[in-house]
Amino acid sequence: MPFENYIVKGIGGFYYVKTTNGIVECKPRGIFRKQKISPVAGDFVTLEQEGNQAVIAEIHPRKNLFIRPPIANLDILFIVVSTVQPVPSTRVVDKLTTIAVHKGVQPVLVLTKTDIQPDEQLKNIYASAGIPVIEVDYNTPTSLDKIREYLPGKIAAVCGNSGVGKSTLLNALLPHLQRETGNISQKLGRGKHTTREVELLEAYGGLLADTPGFASLDTSRALHIPKDELQHAFPEFQPYFGQCKFTGCAHVAEKGCAVKAALEEGKIQPTRYESYVALYEEAKDVKKWELP
Repeated sequence: MPFENYIVKGIGGFYYVKTTNGIVECKPRGIFRKQKISPVAGDFVTLEQEGNQAVIAEIHPRKNLFIRPPIANLDILFIVVSTVQPVPSTRVVDKLTTIAVHKGVQPVLVLTKTDIQPDEQLKNIYASAGIPVIEVDYNTPTSLDKIREYLPGKIAAVCGNSGVGKSTLLNALLPHLQRETGNISQKLGRGKHTTREVELLEAYGGLLADTPGFASLDTSRALHIPKDELQHAFPEFQPYFGQCKFTGCAHVAEKGCAVKAALEEGKIQPTRYESYVALYEEAKDVKKWELP
């Protein structure tokens, strides 16, 4: 594993850190509480010994931080979407992809139940937006290989609405999960504590976050993107930056907008543009002091 000294999981004020010597139970120094910083799964840390207790002395700079579920340094977000029940919502998917891109995370759309009902339209919407799309068919185990290829050297998480098949996907990716993590799970208290805790699992040369109890990212708390930055969270807008008639174009109602021209030419998907406008209108109402 390329990872060491990272927080696997936190339970009731205790944190479990994977080191070269195994899992170490520790507590954070009080300074973090004074600084209003909470360690989370995915944090890379420096440990020191105080008496008989290992303590987190330093939290290394984070690439990113998600509040709910609490996880840091995420590289890949697998957004699981069912092609049948529950019916996919492009607005929900767009919120998730936007959050991911804004935080420097690669979103990957994972389509489940495609053996029951393929959805070429949904696939085309996101493929044309530059977002990778993987169709999973459990009757064809090799379809999981495309997901596995993303994991080496990365920290990844799975999200999606209830019923889309997140647990099925995790179990298929990690069929020996209980046996392989049995000793760690016993020490971490799996089954003894609330399941609303993120746990990082070693998977194919990377780390995959198990986030039981979370149907999706908390978009209401995560999606506070300043309106001027929102356009950068839509990768398909990128080729048209600098081509609008007016500097500082919001790509909403301005004349001579290159993004709107691309929309009319069929180069940008209508549902994606509609999501952008809706999110822009929401962002306009957020005051600067309300941003995290």
